[in-house]
Formats: sequence, structure tokens, C-alpha cells
Amino acid sequence: MSEPVKYILDESRIPKTWYNLQADLPKPLPPVLHPGTGKPIGPDDLAPLFPMALIMQEVTAEREIEIPEPVRDVYRQWRPSPLYRARRLEKALQTPAKIYYKYEGVSPSGSHKPNTAVPQAFFNKEAGVKRLTTETGAGQWGSSLAFAGTLFGLEVQVFMVRVSYDQKPYRRALMETYGAKCIPSPSNETQSGKAILAQRADHPGSLGIAISEAVEVAAQRDDTKYALGSVLSHVLLHQTIVGQEAIAQMEMAGDYPDVLVGCTGGGSNFAGLVFPFLGAQLRGGKKVRVVAVEPAACPSLTRGKYAYDFGDTGHLTPLVKMHTLGSTFTPPGFHAGGLRYHGMAPLISHIKELGLIEAVAYHQIKCFDAGVMFARAEGILPAPEANHAVKGAIDEAVKCREEGKSRVILFNLCGHGHFDMQAYMDYFAGKLTDQEYDEKELAMALAGLPSVKEAA
Repeated sequence: MSEPVKYILDESRIPKTWYNLQADLPKPLPPVLHPGTGKPIGPDDLAPLFPMALIMQEVTAEREIEIPEPVRDVYRQWRPSPLYRARRLEKALQTPAKIYYKYEGVSPSGSHKPNTAVPQAFFNKEAGVKRLTTETGAGQWGSSLAFAGTLFGLEVQVFMVRVSYDQKPYRRALMETYGAKCIPSPSNETQSGKAILAQRADHPGSLGIAISEAVEVAAQRDDTKYALGSVLSHVLLHQTIVGQEAIAQMEMAGDYPDVLVGCTGGGSNFAGLVFPFLGAQLRGGKKVRVVAVEPAACPSLTRGKYAYDFGDTGHLTPLVKMHTLGSTFTPPGFHAGGLRYHGMAPLISHIKELGLIEAVAYHQIKCFDAGVMFARAEGILPAPEANHAVKGAIDEAVKCREEGKSRVILFNLCGHGHFDMQAYMDYFAGKLTDQEYDEKELAMALAGLPSVKEAA
């Protein structure tokens, strides 16, 4: 009998709770601060943007948070997602390493994002909300929230970073198919958008700008809330079903990871895979090496400053402590739109400071090289974002070959690239470049970080 390639869990094995890493950390997460007072904010300060159920998930220290049955019922459409052993990739690399990947591209929208879009839509519906606003980069988050909104009868308005709006029309079409309204950002529909366009009419946009627009719209109407696809702790919490399933599937395979790899932009797919394994380690389990892979053109973990900063360019959000390139930083328009955010999730930034993870940055052409190699070996075409994780995993496997050591490598293949074919066409035509950010702009953005006394 041939050796297994995929490991499938029954629907009954979908986790019943989300896992909260904060319960097991040796040092608590720095508080969120009010930009006016510099003091920690309370739940009421976030109430204009989020329903109270999500606010409480944001601040809780409980280890396990129950997943509502209506959410688990929707999850059943694609969860548990498969775990694959990349045997053909191992052979192509001639590596003694064992490479596994958790594949989140089986969801309706093709990425990991519905794992949090569905519960966010559910909790907003329960709170009587009629309308959600959000931002999106490459469109995985926007299409996922559009999908979740139509399930729960919510109107969804998406501000899509303009460069991605132009690069990825099929993701835009998917959002509209699900019933959402998609607007290129910066736009003339908000004061923050108008202010940016007044400075530069052809501004390519950024996630920070799109967040400002979505937050501004949400704050103006009582029936409207804001939904975020990454960065915040409750979003990372929802994604931990990925890692929980992976632990059970690795047990089926008779292996346990030595190395975990994930791509990082805001941090949600990375956290989803990694946090349950780190929690097990912190509770006395096996130590794992964790590698966060980010784009060299937007390197918040490797080049950013660990400081309090705004989550948006228009400075409408509270201050969070994170690895940041500065809220006014605009990254170049490389194809991995989901990774073009100026800051890293506070919880991921925190565990980086605690020494629990390490970070590397790669340029996009090498990531596309890795993605094409993976597609030719495994048959799945990764999204440009996921190519960073593929590159990280391949590099780890090559190290094993060079050292003559066998390690178990697990990475999260967070989405497919079926709506990103223009990126691959540009790659094969030699039109991709390893775009560099402007060093002067980065220096100015970092110099413009708000001066706030750090809370005790």
C-alpha cells in the first residue's frame, strides 16, 4: 500500500472552542491606549466599532472560547481542512525533511479568511447590526466577509486598496457576486480618503488608508460596525481552529513539527497555525522553532520598530504596541496585497519580543519561484501571499539537505492563487520586479510615531 498523502478529519472533529494564547503567555500583552490620554482604553471605547461579544473576546484571558453552533455549522462546509504531506516536493528538493502543509484554499472564498469572517458576521447579526464596513488588500478578506455577510443577511461595504483593485478584478467580482459593494481606496466617499487624494490624485492606496475609510464610515451610523480581517486578537483567536486541527492531523500522521512556517502581513493565518502549537509548548510540550516570513518590501517584523502606533493612516483608531513601519508608510504595489500592512498584529509582535518566534523577509520574485516549483510538484497554485510561506518551508528543507538532517516542517498554505493569474502572467513575462520601499519615506514614517508614555 502506498504511503498516505493527505490526512482528513471527520466533521465531528471540528474544534468546539477557539484557543486563546494569552492564557499561557509568561508576560501579558501591552494594553491598547487612548491616543488622547495615553491611558488604557475600556470596552466602551471600542463599542462604536465592534459588538460587545467581539470586544470581550479581544480582552479575555480565558484559554478556551466556545464556538457558537451556528458558526460551527457554517464551518462544516469546508472544515476540517486537509493536511497534506508534500511527498513530491520532498523528492524534487532531494531533502530528508518531511514537509507538511495545512491547506486553507478549500474554503468558499479560497483562503483562511472565512474562519473569522463567519463568526464576526454572526456576532454582529446577534447584536442587531445591519451593515459592516471593512478594508481589503488582495481581496481574500473582502470576499470572505462578503460571503459571511450574505449568509447572515448583512450589507457589506469593502474599501479595497486601489493598486489591488486594479490588479485583481476577479476578487472584486467575487465580492460583488456575494452582494458586497467594493470601492477603490483612497476614495472620495470619506473625509480621510479625500484628504489623501488631495495630496496625491493617483495614490496607490494602502491597508492603513483603507482601514481609515472603513472606520470613518462605521463610526457615522448606529446600525453599522467595522470588521477587521487580521491584526486584532479576536481575529487571531478565530483562526486557531487551523492549528488545533493540524495538531490532530499530525498525530494521525505519526509526526510532530520541528519547524513551523507561515507568511505574515497582519498575522492572522500565521497565528492560526502557530498559536495552538506554541500554547502546547508553553504548557510543557515539545519546543518548536517558528519562522514568520514577510515581504522584503513591507518588512514590519524585520525592519519595523516595536512601538505604539495607530492601526490606520488617518489616525482614527486607538494605539496598539506592535512592530510597525509607521502608520503613514505606503508600501510599493507588489502582488502579495494581503501582506501590504504597515504593522504586525500586537500579539505576534509581543511573542516576537518574548523570543518565541523568529522572522525573515523575502523579495517577491524568489517567492514566485518557490510558488511555481510547489505548483509543479504538488499541483496547487498558491496565492502570492502564501508563496512566502512556501519559500520559507523550501529554505528549511534545503537546510535539512545541506546538513543531512531530517526535520518535520509544517507550513500553512493559506489560500490558492486562482484569482491571481495576472501576477503569474507578469512573473512568466519577466515583468515582476523586487520592488523596494523608499528609505526616506520609511524614516519619516518611523519618526512620526506618536509620543505616548508606555503603560505599566
